[in-house]
Formats: sequence, structure tokens, C-alpha cells
Amino acid sequence: MSGTAHPPSSPPTARIDRKSRLQMVWLIPIVAVGIALFLGYRAYTSRGPTILLTFTTADGLQAGQTKVKHKAVDLGTVRGIRLSDDMSHVEVSVEMQHAADPLLTERARFWVVRPRLGVGGVSGLDTLLSGAYISIDPGEGGGARQIRFTGLEEPPAVRSDEPGTTYVLNTARIGSLSSGSPVFFHDIQVGEVLGYDLSPNGDAVAIKVFVRAPYNRFVTSATRFWNASGLSVDLGTQGVRVQMESLLAVIAGGVAFDTPGLHADDKPIAANTAFPLFRDQTQATESGYSVNARLMARFEGSVRGLAPGAAVEMFGIRVGSVSSVRLEADTAKRDLFVEVGFDIQRDRLPGTDRLLHDGNEIDVARALVARGLRVQLATGNFLTGSKIVSLEFMPDAPPAEVKQEGNIIVLPSAPGGLDNIAASVGQILDKVNRLPLDQVVANLNTAIAGVAGMTNGPEIKSALQSMAQAMASANDALKHIDSGLGPTMSKLPQIAQGLQTTVDRASRLLATMDAGYGDNSEFRRNLIRLLSQASETARSVRLLADFLDQHPEALVRGRSGRSGD
Repeated sequence: MSGTAHPPSSPPTARIDRKSRLQMVWLIPIVAVGIALFLGYRAYTSRGPTILLTFTTADGLQAGQTKVKHKAVDLGTVRGIRLSDDMSHVEVSVEMQHAADPLLTERARFWVVRPRLGVGGVSGLDTLLSGAYISIDPGEGGGARQIRFTGLEEPPAVRSDEPGTTYVLNTARIGSLSSGSPVFFHDIQVGEVLGYDLSPNGDAVAIKVFVRAPYNRFVTSATRFWNASGLSVDLGTQGVRVQMESLLAVIAGGVAFDTPGLHADDKPIAANTAFPLFRDQTQATESGYSVNARLMARFEGSVRGLAPGAAVEMFGIRVGSVSSVRLEADTAKRDLFVEVGFDIQRDRLPGTDRLLHDGNEIDVARALVARGLRVQLATGNFLTGSKIVSLEFMPDAPPAEVKQEGNIIVLPSAPGGLDNIAASVGQILDKVNRLPLDQVVANLNTAIAGVAGMTNGPEIKSALQSMAQAMASANDALKHIDSGLGPTMSKLPQIAQGLQTTVDRASRLLATMDAGYGDNSEFRRNLIRLLSQASETARSVRLLADFLDQHPEALVRGRSGRSGD
């Protein structure tokens, strides 16, 4: 070891990096602040306006819980519920999200979704578990911005985003129709009734209906709508007819429509087009026929059972309808009669375009009347007593004149139906009244008296007495014959019995001799013939005895019934 001493080395020193430590400590708060700022900014930017909704009741609504939804997406939350100052309704403040801002226009509609039972069925059952919520229908775009809304008490029948077309139906009465009533096309529910409004003067009702796509393409200018509510019972000429669109239409009412002659290339009609609403399908069908000739006939008898709308028939086929039935007076003749106006529809007479073109209806009517055409009343239904107008050809009808009053052709009429029967009965009674009944009765009395005189005369009485005496004599003779033949008739059975005994004994003798003389001996054959003849004789005697016992008079008159045979 060297003796040189080394100085001690200095201890190591620790150096702290203050900058690095500060960054590690403040990193977490800085990140937290950044996240908070981001969330705050996001909440601020996503927050929409606060709107105010008014409802008649706050049933099912809760502040802080009830949501505002559109197609099951949350768009806002109810923040407060308060009564209005006049306590007539409730005011609901809703904090909407920023995404709902474009939907808040004057065309938006709000309503509370809760369980409901309506004409279309049960709705809102999902709210039994999740609770009620407010639904929004934004409506069509382009409306002005708005933050105060009046909520609907009932859900709208049609949403703004549902494809389809709205139409207007004009009628005098709506019957059982109401909002939500179904619209049918060929028994398929294709739409709903949206609502109705009275006309300004209150004499008509405008009903708004909605037809969903693609069924709205079947609505054209030729479409006819009718009220399909309830049951339609028709007691017409075809008997009892009951029509029912559907059970839903019976309960809730309904509207049906049809488009005759529809083609695939027909263009649908524009929205809000007005149509008449007919009373039933029959009236709607009748409206499709064009009127080509207006006619009239006058009747002097009763027209009970005939009413406007009754059928006009020719050869049993409907060709028109009765338009009017009214009582008129002829002041010159001081007479009353009934004028029946009716229309002929060319659409019901295919192939008559050349016959009934404009300008020659009067000529055609005169030609037909010359051939015997007459207007009669006929019974359409015996159960109800309803009548129809029938155009009948009567070859034996007297000549008649055809008149034209303005644009109406007046045809001659003839009694028909019960009137004909009454006329026939009247003619028969007239003929009976003209018969000389008094003279006939007098002659009959004279003839009866003559017959009575003949039957009570002495000649008839003498002949009857002679006949009675002859019959008595014949009876006495038969009694004598019967008493004389009695002993003989009583002995005939004994004689027949004796002959039968003889035959039996001869048979036994034959059997005895057969053993001695053989089967083929001459004696045996003769004896067999003898016995056969004896047996026939005995049978004849028995038959004679039986016959005489039943007919003892045969000994006098013979077997043929004539004496001396």
C-alpha cells in the first residue's frame, strides 16, 4: 500500500425534474376538464328550444319522465306541467332536442298516446307498460316556425308521411259516419273518414275522406261513392235483398266507392276533388246511366204503391226510373188525374243508338204506340204492394195519340194489374145483370110443378101398384119351389156319400184282386175304368148338390138364368 492518501469522493446528489412532474400531475384534470367542456358543448349544441303544449287534461303525463317521440325516437322531455290561468286546460313545457328543431312548424301536430278504444279498434296498448308519451306528426314541410301548439285530443286518422289522397264528399246527411269510419273498395278497407264540416247555410255536409296509396289510383272522375253504413234491406221487384259491406261498417259506419269501366291507363283525380255521396249502392249505380228521353203518362185510377225511383220495365227488363208522381187537375173537364213522369235510359238499351238519337224520339214513340204500346201500372212486390211502370204492347188496344209538351213526350196509358181484374169482374157482373133471371126462375118453377104433377098422377101410382103385385107373386113362387126342393136337396149329400163309400169298397176289392189276377189282366183294366167313372159320377153329384144348395131357383130358370133352357 502506498502511503499517499486520496481525498474522499463527494456523495452523489439527486436532481428533481420539476417540469416533468408538473405535466404528469395536471394531465388528468386537464383531460377531465376537456371532457367536461366537450360534453357541455355537445349538450349545448344538441339542446333544442323549449316549446309549450296545451291539452285539456294532463292524464298520463309526468314532468321529467314523459317523452316526446316520433317513430319511436326520443325528441324531447316534459319539464313542467301547470294549469292555465283560467283553469280550462293544462300547459306542458317540453324541452326539445336540437334535432327536432326543423319539425317545429305551424303544420306540426301533437297528441298524447294512451290506450284508446275507437271505431277502428284498440290503440296505444304498448303504453300500459311504458307509460303515456307525446307523439308528434311534423306535417308537410315549408311551414313557419312555431313553439306554441294546441295538442290534439284524439290521434289524427292519417299521418303526414302516409301516401294517399284526400277527397271531399258532399251529402245532406251523414248517418252513422264519424271520424275514423272506414272507406271500402271491393270490400277492402283502403282509407278512413277524416272528419266533416257543415256548409255555411247548414243544408249540406262536406265529409273529408282519405284513400291510401296505391288504392287512390282507382279514384277517377267516373268514381261513385255511397254510404255503406249498417244494413241495406231492399223489398223490390227482385224480392228481399240484404246488403252489408262488413261487420265494421255495420258497427262504425263506412263509405264505399266503385269505378265502373276502369282501365289501367286511367289517370287518378287530383286531391280534394268533390264527389256526391249517394244514399246507397243502388242510387250510386243509377246515377251512372244517362237520361235520353223524358216521358209522361196520365192515370185516372189509383197509383198507390208507386213512388219516385220505381222501376220502368219493358218485357220485364228495367229501362228507366220513375221521376215524379203528382196529382193534377183538368179545369176544362173538371176532372182529376195523376201524372207519372219517368225517364228512359239509353245505357240500359244497348244497340239503340240509331233508334233513339236526338231529334226523333217523338217519331219512335208514335211508331211504337201505333203498334199497341201502352203505359200500365204493375205490381212489383205483392208483399209490400209496391208498383212499377210497365211498357206493354197491346195489339187490340184502340188507337191513341202521342203528345209532346215541351221536351216531355206524353204516352197513352191503359189499366193494368188489379185494374184489369176489376174491369173483367165488372163486365161479368154486367152480363149477369142483363140475364132474364126472373123469367128463368119462373120457367124452372113451372117445370118442377109439371114433374111433381106427373109423379103424383094416377097412372104412376097404378103402375107402381102393379109392379108391387108382380114382385109379391114372384116371391111366393120362389118360396114354393124352395119348399118342394127342400127334401130333395137334403138327400143329395147322402147320395154323394153313398157313392163315395161304394168307390172305396171297390178300391179295396181291386187291391185284393190285383194280388190274384196280376197287373195287366183284362179284368183289372175294366174294373179300373168302372171305378173311375163311378168317381166322376160321385164328384158330379156333389157339385150339383152344392150348386142347387146355393141356387135353388135354377131348377125353374135353368143354370143360365132363363127358364125352359
